[in-house]
Amino acid sequence: MTLKHWTLVGGAVACLIVSAYSTIATAAPWLEPGDNRARFALQKLADRGHLNRTTSTWPVMMGTVHSGLGRETGSDTRAIGGPLAYLKFEMDRQGKQGWRAEYELGATSEPAVVRGFQAGPRENAETSLNVQWQGESWAFGLKPGLAVNPEDDESLRLDGSYLAATAGNWVFGAGTIDRWWGPGWQSSLILSNNARPMPAVWLNRKDASAPESDWLKWVGPWQFTVFAGQLEDERAVPEAKLIGMRLTVRPIEGLDIGFSRAIMFGGKGRSESASTLWDALIGRDNSQDGAENDPGNQLGSIDARYGFAIGDQSMGVYAQMMGEDEAGAFPARKSWLLGTDWTTQVLKGDQQWFLEYTNTLADDFLGDAMPNISFEHFQYRTGFRYHGRNMASVFDGDAEAITLGAHHFLPSGSNFTAKVSYVELNKDGGNRVVIPNAEVFYTVPADSQNVAIIDLGYGVQALNGWLNLTFQATDKKIEYISGKKDQWSLGASWTYRL
Repeated sequence: MTLKHWTLVGGAVACLIVSAYSTIATAAPWLEPGDNRARFALQKLADRGHLNRTTSTWPVMMGTVHSGLGRETGSDTRAIGGPLAYLKFEMDRQGKQGWRAEYELGATSEPAVVRGFQAGPRENAETSLNVQWQGESWAFGLKPGLAVNPEDDESLRLDGSYLAATAGNWVFGAGTIDRWWGPGWQSSLILSNNARPMPAVWLNRKDASAPESDWLKWVGPWQFTVFAGQLEDERAVPEAKLIGMRLTVRPIEGLDIGFSRAIMFGGKGRSESASTLWDALIGRDNSQDGAENDPGNQLGSIDARYGFAIGDQSMGVYAQMMGEDEAGAFPARKSWLLGTDWTTQVLKGDQQWFLEYTNTLADDFLGDAMPNISFEHFQYRTGFRYHGRNMASVFDGDAEAITLGAHHFLPSGSNFTAKVSYVELNKDGGNRVVIPNAEVFYTVPADSQNVAIIDLGYGVQALNGWLNLTFQATDKKIEYISGKKDQWSLGASWTYRL
């Protein structure tokens, strides 16, 4: 199918999407983080005024996509036909009731040192079977998996499993699902899919439409999500709890603003009382009552992205600021992420480009640098990590990085990815991380290192399924506190939808 035919098909189904799906009241599912093409499609449609919803909180509820697609394509068919057609394909698959299943098989010569939004193999070899069922009010997914020679010493996994139900416009769930909070393509300063998902219960809106009240409709479309989970046992403070909250609003077309908090508290030997949790929620955790009585550790972030149309294309500018502390009710000891992204249509396909800068050395970007602060804590000395990987930044703390990336989406469904990063890891060379289990590989740089990283990817239909090939290389071996990594990684994953 040519690009012209693909875009015409996308334009033709635009109205059908809205009429066929806007009244469906299913419990789930959602678009998961890890699919660059789905993200490109949602973002371009939002930037060009065809999807009046926020796009920086993942997973994205399918109910939000259904209700948000409401504008005729008109003369915009060439610009958005491809993205619309892909969303229609995924909505046909993920939005219908009943059973579905996927089998996944993956392998890599070395787990990638740096992950981005795109999913990929986490271990030398892994396999899983994902069985899902969806009804009007309930949905569940069971995804047993097996990993060979895992970096976190856990071979049996249930990552991606869940149970969800709807009540009105709210989705309640429990399970282990990936999340991505923020506008960055390469990283997030508050929550990403860099680490494996932890078990949690959660609540979020199904349809992120604007309030109907005249007093509140100025906030525009909005999404709120909150989760509570428990981290692993093998930590400096075993079985610490983690609460995450995020509110995103879209007060004017094209502008998404997000407010996020992550609170780590409790665990073995630490108080988990209601008063402790209350102190953490109101921010009384800066040693006001003495260091030993600190209720926990928390991060707060604010992010914004403004996207707009340019001819047949779109462009956006975005920023995210994360604070490890609080001063005057605002985040302090700040890390920053700044970026811009834009689209093109050449070489018979669609392209998504981005340029992104990250600095996780507290106050280094604007002020006097404060090392060993970001993602660290004097009580929770394993830090903001889960099974050895940072739950937010792919570069971990005290790092400065710049990444140029491009995704090329062909009408046939195939896609190419190319990214190049230059990173200064662990800028001050210090470290305060406690490792309770030597069998777990911690991707925490051991000292100050400058490294160039290149990522290449290719996705194509193969053997009646979908094959992803990945390649990552660095100009030198990176030394982590758990050991060195090879300079290159070659991986492949195959997914078959039953």
